[in-house]
Amino acid sequence: MSEIVTSAPMPEGPTPRGNASGFTAYLRQDLTSGFLVFLIALPLCLGISLASGFPPIAGVFTAAVGAIVTTFISNSELTIKGPAAGMIVIVLGAMHSFGYTGGADPAADMKAYQMAIAVGCVAGLVQIGFGLLRAGALSEFFPTAVVHGMLAAIGFIICLKQIPVVFGQKASGEPLEILRELPEKILHLNPAISAIGLVSLVILFGWPVIRGRLKPTWLRYVPAQLLVLAVAVPLGRWFDLANEHYYTFAGHEYQVSEKFLVNVPGNLARAITTPDFSVFTRPETHLASIWWVMMFALVGSVESLLSAKAIDLLDPWKRKTDMNRDLLAVGVANTAAAAIGGLPMISEIVRSKSNIDNGARTRFADFWHGALLLASVAFAPGIIHMIPLSALAAMLVYTGFRLASPREFINVFKIGSEQLLIFVATIVGVLATDLLVGVGIGIAMKFIIHAINGVPLTSFFKPFLKVTAIDDHTVQIDASGSAVFSNWLPFRRQIEQLGLVQHNNVIINLAGADVVDHSVMTKLHELALDFEQAGLRLDIVGLDSHRQLSSHPYATRKRITVQMRRITVVGPATAEDDLVAMIRERGASGYTSVPCHGGGRRPSEGTPRPLTRLETIVTAEAAGHILDALREPRFANERMTVWLEPVDVLRLEQF
Repeated sequence: MSEIVTSAPMPEGPTPRGNASGFTAYLRQDLTSGFLVFLIALPLCLGISLASGFPPIAGVFTAAVGAIVTTFISNSELTIKGPAAGMIVIVLGAMHSFGYTGGADPAADMKAYQMAIAVGCVAGLVQIGFGLLRAGALSEFFPTAVVHGMLAAIGFIICLKQIPVVFGQKASGEPLEILRELPEKILHLNPAISAIGLVSLVILFGWPVIRGRLKPTWLRYVPAQLLVLAVAVPLGRWFDLANEHYYTFAGHEYQVSEKFLVNVPGNLARAITTPDFSVFTRPETHLASIWWVMMFALVGSVESLLSAKAIDLLDPWKRKTDMNRDLLAVGVANTAAAAIGGLPMISEIVRSKSNIDNGARTRFADFWHGALLLASVAFAPGIIHMIPLSALAAMLVYTGFRLASPREFINVFKIGSEQLLIFVATIVGVLATDLLVGVGIGIAMKFIIHAINGVPLTSFFKPFLKVTAIDDHTVQIDASGSAVFSNWLPFRRQIEQLGLVQHNNVIINLAGADVVDHSVMTKLHELALDFEQAGLRLDIVGLDSHRQLSSHPYATRKRITVQMRRITVVGPATAEDDLVAMIRERGASGYTSVPCHGGGRRPSEGTPRPLTRLETIVTAEAAGHILDALREPRFANERMTVWLEPVDVLRLEQF
């Protein structure tokens, strides 16, 4: 979470662009990467679709439509569009609210499916509106710890719902209910199905560990998901899953049949399903449909924007995605995909990262991955039908584990204990309630922590900024009050307007901000990279007087003021050396001495005499020791004036 991203040197040569000339110039690299991503995407599309309660073909529809449509609308060069594990919980929740039975009543399930894709259509239109209204900055509002907490909670839910499928069982109910029933389901596992699922899990978790040591080296580039299919399909054939029969193991009888295999239609055209828009007019589903439109649109948009931003940081050529244009493209593709029965799509980060690693140059790699997916289900449905469901469930368990791995907790804790509290609060909130309420709980926890840390209520949503022109090409923005996630959007607009739009170098002075939170520190770093790519500088200053809440470079900063004591002594110039030695012995790290002259009230003191004015700032304890020493005979016999006053200091380390 929020790892440091360094600016690597750009590759030599022209920057690849996804236009007509780029299509031919980079055909080999894009087609190769598209093919390798297709191998990963096929089982994931099928598995995510099944886990969402949709027919398996729906996930392929989504990836194919998304890849083909967004390639020609978005300018995001390296992101892969398609169904994502992060949306499973939302889609399945919508299905259940519309009467989904999990196979018990196929007619009711079909009706729920048609209603859910109607919601997907309207949510896509909402996303188009987001793009036209330039709401691409939506992702900037949510605190980093809350977003990662939401994804970790989704990871837990995916694991809980798919582990029973690995063992040949079904899971239904709320996450905590499934967790309670999990031991019993494992006790009643189907041995043949479990063998396929467990072998798949061993491959998925073990392959990343051993492939770096393999020879020949080409084996290192084989995706774990492809290896799972290479093993699971023959195992399914060996167990004869295509034919219904019973077998005996350890004295118990078990059944296997086609229901444990992926079911895809032989005719692709017949698989197209149209939405049922009556979901918005029926009294029993009217409110639920509006709720799920909001969930599909908001969560899908935030996930997609965050993924696109992360991939931009990894782009070797540092190309920047127009987030509003990308959101518009995703909205158009979601509307089109849902109209034929597809899942919601986003810019998917795991497949996008694989796309970069495979050497993609332009957005046509996404196009080829989608075209190959469509061709596979159109011309090879029989091969896809051989894939065991337990192998797909194992892939989703692995995906869920990566979202909620122990490393995520460790990374968050390294940023700060308060970030871990927000992270865990979001996870618990999502598991105990639902996604949106859980995110709200995480944000509320963030506000509470900010209030405890001293964020002024007046600056929770409004940054107090003062702009000063330093020279013809440099401006300084002085921030006061606070710089936190909830007031970041107007802060960011000011920085971009003065810097990237007006082409100025910008200095951000945070000396006057009481709190600078982790989200703002991270986003300032990302903006600095944007400035660097534009040939400009974004410098952050004024944090010397702030204390980091952890050693992480992007940890929350809190401005500290420590009350010290200033002791001023005016006495004979001859006593200066003794005074300096005494205050040094009693803890003073520094002092100021100024020669001066003065006289007293008595007539004999009218002639000015040489004096020294000595001043030091020390802790209250050290001040007490210095005052005690000044009462000793060696100083008390001298005619001195001494006074003590409290002072607040910003940089404690200087004293």
